[in-house]
Amino acid sequence: MESISVKTRKHSELVDITHQVEAIVTRSGIKDGLCLLYVPHTTAAVTINESADPTVRADIAMMLEKVIPWEAGYRHLEGNSAAHIKSTLVGASEIIMIADGNLVLGTWQGVFFCEFDGPRNRKLYVRLIP
Repeated sequence: MESISVKTRKHSELVDITHQVEAIVTRSGIKDGLCLLYVPHTTAAVTINESADPTVRADIAMMLEKVIPWEAGYRHLEGNSAAHIKSTLVGASEIIMIADGNLVLGTWQGVFFCEFDGPRNRKLYVRLIP
């Protein structure tokens, strides 16, 4: 198992980590298998979406904020319930197939670490299964 460190700079952002995940797969030498990604934080997530146009990331963050606003009368004393809800909706893990030593992603797809309570120093774990 390896980890990727992610230093987020905004309160809410999607950080493209595709190249870091690909580097781990390449170093492993695994030609066919699975790549499991896991975020061990309750106010962050991981997702796969379009990476060609960065405005897609901004649109996702904007709509999540509209649907789950930061202030909405939540009862959680720490004051970051919106981040917990967004993390639950997006999800803490992804599984990506590996074929011929490469992640199996669509033409426009990338892997994103989703920060919902930043800025922070975060981690994402990567487990490869041959």
